[in-house]
Amino acid sequence: MAGPGIRYSHLARVLGQEFDILLAIPDEAKFAGEGESFTVAPYRRRDWASLEPLIKNAAVVVFPSDIASDFPQLGRCDACLVVDGYDPLLAEWLALHRHIDPRDIADRWSVRMEQLQQQSLLGDFFICASERQRDWWLGLLEASGRVNPYTFGEDPSLRRLIDVVPFGLPRHPPQAPRSVVKGVWSGIGPTDKVILWGGGLWPWLDPLTAIRAVAQVYRRRRDVRLIFPGTKHPNPWLEGIPTHNEAARRLAQELNLLERVIFFGDWIPYADWPAVLLESDVALTLHYDTLETRLAFRSRVLDYIWAGLPTVATRGDATSDLIERYQLGVVVDYEDEVGVAEAILDLLEIPKGAWERRFERAREGLTWDKVARPLIEFCRHPRRAPDKEMLGDRLGNPYYVDQIARLQTTVEGYERGRFIRLMRWLHRAGQTLRGG
Repeated sequence: MAGPGIRYSHLARVLGQEFDILLAIPDEAKFAGEGESFTVAPYRRRDWASLEPLIKNAAVVVFPSDIASDFPQLGRCDACLVVDGYDPLLAEWLALHRHIDPRDIADRWSVRMEQLQQQSLLGDFFICASERQRDWWLGLLEASGRVNPYTFGEDPSLRRLIDVVPFGLPRHPPQAPRSVVKGVWSGIGPTDKVILWGGGLWPWLDPLTAIRAVAQVYRRRRDVRLIFPGTKHPNPWLEGIPTHNEAARRLAQELNLLERVIFFGDWIPYADWPAVLLESDVALTLHYDTLETRLAFRSRVLDYIWAGLPTVATRGDATSDLIERYQLGVVVDYEDEVGVAEAILDLLEIPKGAWERRFERAREGLTWDKVARPLIEFCRHPRRAPDKEMLGDRLGNPYYVDQIARLQTTVEGYERGRFIRLMRWLHRAGQTLRGG
């Protein structure tokens, strides 16, 4: 599984201790759900007929933000809607299309803006992965009219509108019944020191600095091995997105390190992932200085903490803050290959056991049952957002959403004292659209 599958399977597991949970997964995905506290059922992307029966009797529906545009019909269901904005999709979209002339993607950017508007209008409750993301979402919600006298009057902190549910950790430590990398991958011996790059090689990440740094380390330690076990995304919808795969392989080849010191895999099955973590000696999470970095919450870093794996991290994102706060490794500057190399060498000299107390302290507040508390509390007392009646109960209707978006562009022409009058106008427009 990639990040979404990991996140929702764990949230389903935690919520399943208290509620009847159905985890809906894309029909091309596979999930071994035997013995779980929840039911698993497939649906087809953008096929409402495949999803509607699954949510027919739901009290609450939790979904990642982009599902709002796949299924605008959610706005007409009886359930309370929780929009999960843990993934900064706009920042990723911009990074994925950076190589294209902006004039050639203007129409697609407009669609992204419409989708953001739709997501903001649809939710009764929003969750995200960090306080940074929450600040960003509050800006989006304000621009969409969701920060208003109704939501503010219910709770001036707006925690009842949007709160933080980051990635978490399982309560039990990882187990590895067999070796997966050391002594198994050709070229990696049982006593070699494995440097792990978890996850993909997406455009906003910096695997090239990792390769150059390990080349420097290799001059001083011949037992070091860098692995990229997840270069091919398991989601077929994302198979063609831009990556650094080709550039990374080419650089490793130019340095004469490919398949000798630097190794690439396709994707590690999730059941084998704990073994990879436990067999590794140092982990890397490196990225560029971009908008995505500012908003990102790297789920793999939580895996490193779970396994007690010291980490070299580029500064700038929320998870590097965790590494720094709990002293779980070394934080370096952007594209600092010398700093990364020195950090790897230093961390390899420290016995793994020396880190355990720090990792224990970090893990105490990061278990899934603790980080999911705002979502658990909402599911205990589900409710419509107080402004949903004002804005209308058919926000999932694409035509209605489009009208709301057009009307809201006139906000700039009103003084602040006329805001309530404008929102009442939107409400009347919604009544007209429902009648039509």
